[in-house]
Amino acid sequence: MGDTAGVRAAELRIDAPHRELLDQVLDKWSLSVLNELCERPCRFNELRRAIPAVTQKSLTATLRRLERNGIVERHVVATRPVAVEYRITRLGKTLRAPIDVLLDWADAHLPQIEQARRTFDAELG
Repeated sequence: MGDTAGVRAAELRIDAPHRELLDQVLDKWSLSVLNELCERPCRFNELRRAIPAVTQKSLTATLRRLERNGIVERHVVATRPVAVEYRITRLGKTLRAPIDVLLDWADAHLPQIEQARRTFDAELG
């Protein structure tokens, strides 16, 4: 009879709120937007130029999701015409370390992952 409490404590628990948040913050466009905003605040069209593959609709939806989750904030710039600038929030900056850990893991294991993909694809072949 082993201690199952230690095993349970080590289990990965992803509840619906976690899944929803991760889906909204770690999706394809969010990571690109966050990468740009970590460097400096940007206006919408600056983000479009920096991420040329994103559509206007997708960028708008991404910025709204990030804003809703407190990761990005809109700042109205008093210019003529009035402009909106997007900035990463203090909370958003805390995402940098965990994202860097995931990217480091991917870098370290990408050769193994690519080999597994080749093997899988060849077996389907």
